[in-house]
Amino acid sequence: MMAVKMQSCVLLVLLLNVYYTFVSSLYFHIGETEKKCFIEEIPDETMIIGNYRTQLYDKQKEEYLPATQGLGMFVEVKDPDEKVILSRQYGSEGRFTFTSHTPGEHQICLHSNSSKFALFAGGMLRVHLDIQVGEHTNNYAEIAAKDKLTELQLRVRQLVEQVDQIQKEQNYQRYREERFRQTSESTNQRVLWWSIVQTLILVAIGFWQMRHLKSFFEAKKLV
Repeated sequence: MMAVKMQSCVLLVLLLNVYYTFVSSLYFHIGETEKKCFIEEIPDETMIIGNYRTQLYDKQKEEYLPATQGLGMFVEVKDPDEKVILSRQYGSEGRFTFTSHTPGEHQICLHSNSSKFALFAGGMLRVHLDIQVGEHTNNYAEIAAKDKLTELQLRVRQLVEQVDQIQKEQNYQRYREERFRQTSESTNQRVLWWSIVQTLILVAIGFWQMRHLKSFFEAKKLV
């Protein structure tokens, strides 16, 4: 009985960790030509959805108001190999989606097309960004209605997809551990070779100094 409770607690902790890891919401401010980039560590074969909306600062009212329709945001996403997997311009409020094919740090950059609009010249823009990763991108209400699932079936499906996301995250952590191990081994090997080279250099210098001193003493007829 105690073991079952412990397993349930461990599973709950893992699920909570996945939930808070793969859902992030924030807002930030950008200027007219400013570019903001964010780093997301994402496992492979994982869907990412980003929802954003913009607010333009009104100097007269001294508050942020919904941006005009003409104002757009340019979104660019790069994978860990610096390959562009998404590059597109959206409106003042929108949603972008992409799927990771390489595990690691993905760079998500946003900037406005404000230089085209005098309305925004010299002003500040507030961007609300909500990033969802993995199974959090699913709309379970739509899935239940489409597949005609009962509440129990829907819960089971959610649990299966959460476990699948946990497995992807574990695989990614193993991938990171393997890369770190390779880096450590490579560094240790380089340090070893550098130590060997230093030792050989010191031995060669010592041998040269001994021969030089011997030649000096012989020239002075001290030996």
